[in-house]
Formats: sequence, C-alpha cells, structure tokens
Amino acid sequence: MIIFLETLGCSRNQVDSEIMLGKLVAAGHSITHDPHLALVIIVNTCGFISTASDEAVDVLLEMAKFKKTGLCKKLIATGCLAQRYKEDENLLSALPEVDAFLGTAAIDLIVAAVESEDKSPLTFFPDPHKRPFQNLLEQRELTTTFLAYIKVSEGCNRKCTYCIIPSLRGAQRSRPLDDICKEAEILVEKGVKEILLTAENTTDYGQDFQDGKGFEHVLETLVKTFEKEASTTKPWIRFLYTHPKTLTESIIKTVKNHNTICSYYDVPIQHASSTILKKMGRPYTKEDLYTLFNTIRKIDPEAALRTTLIVGFPGESQTDFDLLMAFIKEIRFDHLGVFTYSDSDDLKSHLLKNHVPAELSEKRHDLLMAAQAEISASKNEKHVGKTFEVLVEENPEQGVYIGRTRFQAPDVDGVTFIYANGLEIGTFVKVRITDAFEYDISGEIL
Repeated sequence: MIIFLETLGCSRNQVDSEIMLGKLVAAGHSITHDPHLALVIIVNTCGFISTASDEAVDVLLEMAKFKKTGLCKKLIATGCLAQRYKEDENLLSALPEVDAFLGTAAIDLIVAAVESEDKSPLTFFPDPHKRPFQNLLEQRELTTTFLAYIKVSEGCNRKCTYCIIPSLRGAQRSRPLDDICKEAEILVEKGVKEILLTAENTTDYGQDFQDGKGFEHVLETLVKTFEKEASTTKPWIRFLYTHPKTLTESIIKTVKNHNTICSYYDVPIQHASSTILKKMGRPYTKEDLYTLFNTIRKIDPEAALRTTLIVGFPGESQTDFDLLMAFIKEIRFDHLGVFTYSDSDDLKSHLLKNHVPAELSEKRHDLLMAAQAEISASKNEKHVGKTFEVLVEENPEQGVYIGRTRFQAPDVDGVTFIYANGLEIGTFVKVRITDAFEYDISGEIL
C-alpha cells in the first residue's frame, strides 16, 4: 500500500514516526509525501497541551477529507493524543473518520493496523511502562537525510504537576549505551551530519542503572566512537531537554572538552519564581538556577543557552512574573520559548487555587517575548564579523541557502541565511556573518 505519515509534536514523536515508517517499508509498503496519493494516512499526534490536542484533531479531520478527494481508504491516529484519551468514549464518537487508534507503546503494531481488514474502529493501547526499545536490526526510515534524533531513554519519573507525560510514556528506562552508540554509527554511515540526543529529560539518563554512569558517559563514549572513524569530518553532537537538577558540572566540562559536542544547553526551567517552581513540582529554586547558568558561563563562556517558560501557572502573582522577567533579563538566554499554562482536569495543577485569567497569561507571554526579542537581537549583533561553521539545509531560491550554526538547534531557533551559489545540502561551510536580525543571522561564504 501507499502510505502518508504526518508527524506532530516533539522530536521523540519524530523518532517514533521514522521507526514506524521503517517497519512499513520492510513489510513491503511504499511511502509518499503527497496525501492525495495515499491509500493509508497516519497522523502521529501530540497531546501534551490543549493546543496540541486541538491541532491533532484538526489535522485528523483535514486528512479525513482525502477519503473523498483522494485515494485514502484508512486513517490511523497514533501517539500521545490517542494515549491520553484512550478511555474517553467521546474520542471514538467525535472522530468516526479515524479507523484505528494506536497508543504511544503501539508502534510495533503499525503494520497490523495498516493491513487489517476489520471495518470497525481498532484500538491498540499496550502498557507504555512495558514498551520495548527499538530493534536496531530493523530499518529506520529517516525523514531528513543530514540530521537525526536518537532517544537515549523512554519515559519519565518526574512528577511535574502540569505534565501528563509519565502516564503517556511510562516510567524512565535508559537505553543500553551500546545501542545508542551503534545507532549513531548507523546514522552517520547513512550520511547524517548532526546527531541530536533526546529524551523526556536527557540528563536524567542512567538514574535507573546501578553502575553510577550518567549522561556524561554517553557523551564521552559517543565522542570516542566518532574519533575512531577515518573521516576528517565528524558529526555534530547536540543534546536537548536537559533537566536543571541533573545538568551537572561534569557534563558541562565534558562538553567544553570535546569540540564534536555543540556547546548548546537546552534547559527548560519553566519559571524562575521559587514559589511557582514548588507548585509546579520542579525540585529547584531560583538560586539553584542562578548557580547553574553561572557555572555554565564560567566553564564555557561561549556556550549558547536556550530555555522554555510557562506563564499564567495557577497562583502566579505579579511579583512572581516580575521575578521571571528580571531573571531572563539578567541571564540573557540566546534562545527562549514561552507557553501559556494549559489546564486540563487530568492534571494535578488543575486542583491548585487562583488560576490566572487567559487574557492576563497572554499579556505576560507577549511581554516576555518582547523582552527576549531585544535580547536576541543584541546577541545576534555580536556575531557580525565573525566566522562560523554552518550546516547547509535548504535552498529556497537562487543564490540563497538556509543553514544553522552550532548555536542554532533545528525547528526551535533562528537560522543562518547564506548568500552563495553551488552549495550542497547537508554539508558544512564556513560563513562570515554580515547581518543580524531579531532571531536570524545572515552571511557569505569565505
């Protein structure tokens, strides 16, 4: 069959999609990038917050139209939306267009769901706590040729009051290190130039092991793996979704000591008011955050810092918000994303008092983003005149390419525009920065 798959949400979802595509191709099915041509359409959904759930439903309804305007005979919903609302009978009745629902631990069943001839809606919801790790002997169909994500663990043991992930993905289970390194080798052999390590909390890696070897051991082993290669061009190693409590000085020193690892720290702090952090179930204080970021800057002054924040959390006072604003102006993150609190009755935070009105949450969101725009523009100005290694990713028009430096992560940060001709997608080039904007920079080939 001809299959189209749409991925929503995070990088972990992208990995799951690529594993499912690999299983389908191995079973003899073919993949198309055009939903008009697909006999089966799969939407790997996100259900982390209400806006993501709404988007997932909208996409499913949009894809259902291809049953009338295209060749589609079957529509399948996989991932977090399906898992989150698996016991909600309204889900089936609200989405009669969907022929099968697969939970977060059901990717091994995707071929059976596609090939099933059962006309009644199918539901597959294995226990996410028992989800097996991917089988490296099976192919993974990459959706990008020059970068790839590797999951270092599954699930989460944290108890953040605003988060549903542990019930969707199960408890944390760190992957065997040999598996991680072998997968990285396979991906690099396929031409991948950037390896991005991901998990619910990457730096929590190894806490379920008895040997005491944490995330820095993953980084050191990966670096040694690539140092054995004969090629002079080593892939970038980047890691995302660190946790402030487990981003240790040892990890920071490991990054500083190895040029293969991008000096880029994605640290979702969520807030800077100790009062709100406690209500969120985050096990650190504002003072802990100051210590962490000062440590990073002391050990690795050129490191790029990224964070994400939640405003409008229940009980957030003007004083709490002012503390947060002062914090970001003092730390001056290179990249920053802001979300307004998303409430749901299946969250512990739903029971907290003094919920913040949506209009006020949006206002606080806009104020933070305006402040960050000034910070980002100022930081980008300092790049003008400097030369950076850039990974070329797109060629949108003649004479213009789009790429990223080590301090720009895919999808979430700004980009580097390159004015040149004849560049090859998926290669590294040296670019001298000539202009800076709020979130992007541009330059020319040396």
